[in-house]
Amino acid sequence: MLYLGCPQWSSTAWKGNLLSSHCKNADMLREYARTFNSVEGNTSFYADPSAESLTRWIESVDSDFKFTFKFHRRFSHELQLTHIDDALSAWFTLFEPILPHIGQIMLQLPSSFSPQQLPLLAQFITKLPKGLSYGVEVRHPEFFKKGAAEIALNQLLIANNINRIAMDTRALFAVKPNTDALIDAQQKKPHLPVHAIATGSQPMARFVIADLEHDYKSYYRPWLKKVQQWLDEGKHPYVFFHTADNRQAPLLAREFCKDLAYEHPVLTPFIGEKEASQASLF
Repeated sequence: MLYLGCPQWSSTAWKGNLLSSHCKNADMLREYARTFNSVEGNTSFYADPSAESLTRWIESVDSDFKFTFKFHRRFSHELQLTHIDDALSAWFTLFEPILPHIGQIMLQLPSSFSPQQLPLLAQFITKLPKGLSYGVEVRHPEFFKKGAAEIALNQLLIANNINRIAMDTRALFAVKPNTDALIDAQQKKPHLPVHAIATGSQPMARFVIADLEHDYKSYYRPWLKKVQQWLDEGKHPYVFFHTADNRQAPLLAREFCKDLAYEHPVLTPFIGEKEASQASLF
């Protein structure tokens, strides 16, 4: 199974395209989930959702849809994986109702998290509930030099069937930052080498480009081969598509899926496109 998605499920820019032209905010997840079978739950990185929000999200998707929420930044950035027992227990208690709908829980570590802190990550892993899938994204340069630090990281993740998340921003940084959206994206996104390695059974790639008007296919062609390889190996890859302002993220996902030649709802006309087509008949 291949899981495709965007870094969010709601965007007014998608109305009349991915979403119906009159889609209300409360219905965006429901409409998004008709095309995509996963989403990056980035909001959980910045704030804990209410119990009411979790219930509403569960009711908006079917059983095949998988959320990929991030651990709140207090674990990774503020507490730096230390003294987190009570906070971690409370976090999982809050998310318990939606756990059956979670494909993967992501830990995004800051660039300051160095190889010397790997024991903290190992200890953190021992505190995680079993039976769930997890992913880790690192941003310290030493983890990308194919040396002892990267080997130690990969071995730790492999031993625990935890996925190493790959973030590919090469296409984003290949474009001169001449718009506010590009400037903002290049300031916020890391610019690091891409190491596509499956350390777990659900490898994840986050693919980021400037827009569809600049070259991006030369950057994702290697991903087509890698994703197909993972599928052939019986793995369940997750691939998420970003553009600088995410307006074209759904269209980028469609292009990738078309080039992969993989049957997925993202290849069918989007809700807004069907709506426009029907309107043209009259």
